[in-house]
Amino acid sequence: MRTISVMWLREVKRFIRSKSRIVGSLGQPFLFLIALGYGLGPVFEKAGQGNYLEFIAPGIIGMSIIFSAIFNGMQVIWDRQFGFLKETMVAPVSRLSIMFGRTVGGATVASAQGLLVLILAMLAGFRPVAWIGIAPALITMFLIALLFSSLGIMVASLLRDMQGFQLIMNFLVMPLFFLSGALFPLNNVPAALLMIARFDPLSYGVDALRFFLIGTAAFPLALDLGILLGVTALFLALGSFFFSRIEM
Repeated sequence: MRTISVMWLREVKRFIRSKSRIVGSLGQPFLFLIALGYGLGPVFEKAGQGNYLEFIAPGIIGMSIIFSAIFNGMQVIWDRQFGFLKETMVAPVSRLSIMFGRTVGGATVASAQGLLVLILAMLAGFRPVAWIGIAPALITMFLIALLFSSLGIMVASLLRDMQGFQLIMNFLVMPLFFLSGALFPLNNVPAALLMIARFDPLSYGVDALRFFLIGTAAFPLALDLGILLGVTALFLALGSFFFSRIEM
């Protein structure tokens, strides 16, 4: 337990010290909120779908979380290349504790970025349908972050090359984001696209955020949370297995 706490604290401190990372993490979400929220807002409203800024805000929050959480795996490869990971591995603690600490630390950082984007969205004009939904929305953010943080570490455990990790992650992250329904409603999409979205775990995370923040959802809330919990448990198990087999 102490090892998990130490690794968690290390990831959080690394984020706090990186002011450029904090500022940079808000640039892209702000651009999406302003350019899409206000640019496409009139079109969305004329189609009878309501306020587009309110619709995409949960999706942009999900985007900021997945980008931060999944690239947490880059820190594993970075530490591996420069020998920091070896120093951690030779310590008399289990590798599973190290992996869980890094995963939870990365998820905490990604959740903090999601909270910052939520505040940014409120400054841009977004308002939750009920303030009581903020608390379960924060829990959902952490669950999304935990899922993709474990996925990033799982992939990083299989690779040694930073460029290879970036290539694979870009191949995964962009389709996961754009096919999740973060930017468009899933209620009236073609059946083939809806089927693809059903296999995207981010779809359920964004849908749960929409339920808590704006009161609408494409799937039942129980399904959203069940899928998130199940896939998170799967990626944690796989990430733990592959991380325990890292060869230095």
